[in-house]
Amino acid sequence: MIKINLLPVREERRKADVQQFAVMLVGALVLSIAIAGFFHWRMLSKLDEAQMAIVQTQSKIDQLGPQLAKVQQYRETKNAIEKKLGVIEELDDSRSGPVHVLDELATHAPERLWIQRIEAANRQITIHGMSLDNELVALFLTALNDSPYFKTVELRETEAKERDGFKLNHFEVTALITSPAAEKRAAEKAKAAAAAAETASTGGVPLGTGR
Repeated sequence: MIKINLLPVREERRKADVQQFAVMLVGALVLSIAIAGFFHWRMLSKLDEAQMAIVQTQSKIDQLGPQLAKVQQYRETKNAIEKKLGVIEELDDSRSGPVHVLDELATHAPERLWIQRIEAANRQITIHGMSLDNELVALFLTALNDSPYFKTVELRETEAKERDGFKLNHFEVTALITSPAAEKRAAEKAKAAAAAAETASTGGVPLGTGR
């Protein structure tokens, strides 16, 4: 009977399996190190790019600094000039306003109606006068309502009085004095502010441009 000793073969196979496993383990370790190294390199590259972008942005900011300062100075100068112009326009309105009001009263007062006294305070005017009849007072109220220098015209009082043998109607009318020029400026400012707000809300592109 022939006997074969298989122990050396099994030992060789076991050693071969151990060597193969070790090679696979080393390969996996090397691959892991390579992948980690690649991602580390990518992160360093992105960090370098970010730092370079920061440097470039700061350089542009430094270059634009003087221009931005000039723009800010221009805006401050523009605001100061606009305030001065506003004060001048208000002074002009306050100076010429009474002239326009008196001219409007003289122009719109019908015949056989007389203005006796005028009181004005805080842009409210009270007109005292006499007329031959109530119809003339109604015409006077209508004319004042049509004038751009008056609004909220109201008849506060009317009373029949006898003077020099004539029966006359005493009346009292109140109204608010307005300035067409000032109202136009206020409307233009409101329109400009609304346009600026619309442009800001649409990212700098006005609505209705088809873009």
